[in-house]
Amino acid sequence: MTPDDTALLTDLFNAAVAAADPAEALKDHLPEKPKGRTVVIGAGKGAAQLAQTFEAAWDGPVEGVIVTRYGYAAPCRQLKVLEAAHPVPDAAGEAATQEVLAALEGLTADDLVVALITGGGSALLAAPPEGLTLEDEQGLNKALLSSGAPIGVMNAIRKQVSRVKGGRLAAMVGPARLVSLVVSDVPGDDPAEVASGPTVPGPATRADALAAIRAWNITLPDRIMTFLNEAPEDAPQPGDAVFEGQEVHVIASAARSLEAAAALAAERGLTAHILSDAMEGEARDIARAHAAIAREVAAKNRPFTAPCLLLSGGETTVTLKHEGKGGRNSEFLLAFALAVEGCEGIAALAADTDGIDGSEDNAGAFADAGTCAAMRAAGIDPAEALSLNDAWSAFDACGGLFVPGPTGTNVNDFRAILIR
Repeated sequence: MTPDDTALLTDLFNAAVAAADPAEALKDHLPEKPKGRTVVIGAGKGAAQLAQTFEAAWDGPVEGVIVTRYGYAAPCRQLKVLEAAHPVPDAAGEAATQEVLAALEGLTADDLVVALITGGGSALLAAPPEGLTLEDEQGLNKALLSSGAPIGVMNAIRKQVSRVKGGRLAAMVGPARLVSLVVSDVPGDDPAEVASGPTVPGPATRADALAAIRAWNITLPDRIMTFLNEAPEDAPQPGDAVFEGQEVHVIASAARSLEAAAALAAERGLTAHILSDAMEGEARDIARAHAAIAREVAAKNRPFTAPCLLLSGGETTVTLKHEGKGGRNSEFLLAFALAVEGCEGIAALAADTDGIDGSEDNAGAFADAGTCAAMRAAGIDPAEALSLNDAWSAFDACGGLFVPGPTGTNVNDFRAILIR
């Protein structure tokens, strides 16, 4: 890949991330000050940065607890920021969740609760229901992450196996006013789906969860299945009186970030086409579809005319069959690289906007027509690496990893395909 292409794709990623910057996202959504206390709670990979920005912008005292991923903390003066594991919860997350619940004790009708929710909060808020343990919740997450099911299906199940998800945390606010400020990382930007909706109820029931398990042929631990079949009640529904008067605002999303990248492309003289901000499906399958469009443009100038840029967002999934290194964006790009091998004039970046893709320290990777040849020259068979879910090793070998570090926000996957 040429240095110019790498620089342009990096600039586009940075523009997308900047569009979800906490300072910009929050400035128009500060709630009215209460007569009483202002309590801030939050969870997610970008929650600490939101909390830091909120604290600086708020005219008055605040208190509360924020839970974020290890390495994602931001210093706050009044708010307590705790770190825990993602994507599989750990004991630190369970303890932090208890502190969040403690922060909601003793609220009155004069108080305000502000919930700062971003992607990743589902794993960080670990609160197994009565009868289950942290180990059960860990087993559930591991099974879901390896199942290949879309995020909506995973959330429908998680919401039924928690004391805080599916609106349950909002139900604990009691008489206080609740304002949820949500940075969306889910296709469609439904706030009830972000972080499994701790403060935003959704319509999914236990029957829906069980139907999804059957439809997607998901194998869950026996104790989880027993709980789902015997639990005394569903997650609360949106029409429940306990949620009356609560406010929910989506303050940043993939759609806005893709539009920002498209605007930058226009400034650079490139026409950008946003394919979708809500792509879902197996990463390698979505990659092959993107590659087919890119090849069609490069060879026949249809459905778009080159030079141009293809943009997409959403959340793909990976059905893990082997324990390789990587994440959904790296896997997407490895499949894409195989599909465009030899097609000169195509270059691409796929990355997670939070700065971390899967299990390693990269956000994603770069690829072009010569990437697979470079991998082979480094001793890696790209097709074999894809079959082993080991995209990270393949891109590491050829120097194709993209490592911006944690970004402080999270609006899901960002994919940019440049066709010269």
